[in-house]
Amino acid sequence: MSHQVTINQAKMSLARLIKRALGGEEVVIVKGKSPLVKLVPAQAIEAKRKIGSDKGLIHISDDFDDTPDEFGEYMT
Repeated sequence: MSHQVTINQAKMSLARLIKRALGGEEVVIVKGKSPLVKLVPAQAIEAKRKIGSDKGLIHISDDFDDTPDEFGEYMT
């Protein structure tokens, strides 16, 4: 179900509108008869992951999986 309000109505009742949106209701703020914005819970917005976006930020040394010398006595 969609609930439409004007900008002035939204200013006067923002807390109530947020509660309705968090409850799953679609809240649309309109100017005249034209929809401007939709109020939705923040967790509903998911950022798209981009493969390789962190390339070059992490470095693993060549000896990463080598046993440290001080652990030699435990490796018998």
